[in-house]
Amino acid sequence: MNASPSPSVPPAGSAGQDLLRTLVGRPIPAVMGVLNITPDSFSDGGQFIAPEQALERARAMIAAGVDIIDIGAESTRPYTGAKAVTAEDELARLRPVLAGLVALGVPVSIDSMKTEVVQFALDQGAVIANDVWGLQRDAAMAPLIAARGVPVIVMHNRDSVDPAIDIVADMKAFFLRSLDIAAKAGVARESIVLDPGIGFGKTAEQSMIALARLRDLDIFGLPILVGASRKRFIASVSPSEPKERLAGSIAAHLIAAQRGARIIRTHDVAETLQALWVAHAIESKQ
Repeated sequence: MNASPSPSVPPAGSAGQDLLRTLVGRPIPAVMGVLNITPDSFSDGGQFIAPEQALERARAMIAAGVDIIDIGAESTRPYTGAKAVTAEDELARLRPVLAGLVALGVPVSIDSMKTEVVQFALDQGAVIANDVWGLQRDAAMAPLIAARGVPVIVMHNRDSVDPAIDIVADMKAFFLRSLDIAAKAGVARESIVLDPGIGFGKTAEQSMIALARLRDLDIFGLPILVGASRKRFIASVSPSEPKERLAGSIAAHLIAAQRGARIIRTHDVAETLQALWVAHAIESKQ
């Protein structure tokens, strides 16, 4: 695996940090739309594998006002049943889609824990890396991010669920390790976004605690991304299938925004944006 940046693709440098500042400096959180080109994602697996279906989905999100499109070619579904795939599998799914997606003109994030895949996506014009293992699984990831100067989303994760732990303390310890890895690799702190990883390695109760105590992560002084869209904890409150969880997703995301989240990752772009703008309009009348 070659984790060095391609000679033909210059480092993003301050441009990546400028992009992130713009995204997180808006009156409402930036909205990241989910684009899964996988057969087994928990909510929409198999729907957008064909390149034209994926691009049609992206165009619809852009028409709805999405700020970032997060494309993933491996299911990292936050429960059991996800099938690990090779980097070659991910690349085979991405190659027919990525250039066309980038050409649509909206910033593209690559959702992968593999350096080889992230490097390919950055070469194709993706501008954000989204690592669901927070730079802690692939040792070459942080050096690649440092070399390219792109923003990186560092998500909290666990190999297994432990109902007995203090999940907020666990997140803080995890992020300290990730930030140490990033600093040693030369990743600019201004390029980092933290994601509490709702549903990942957490019970439903712990996911709700993570949302309720989101302000505890303010100690890091970094932007927070929250992706609660259609997650199973919603069904623990109101029994439902993934596609029946729009209202619960919006409730969770509005609370996240109130507690400081600056990026919201969602399957339902138009509805989420409407909710965020209405909440903002109401709050501005105080």
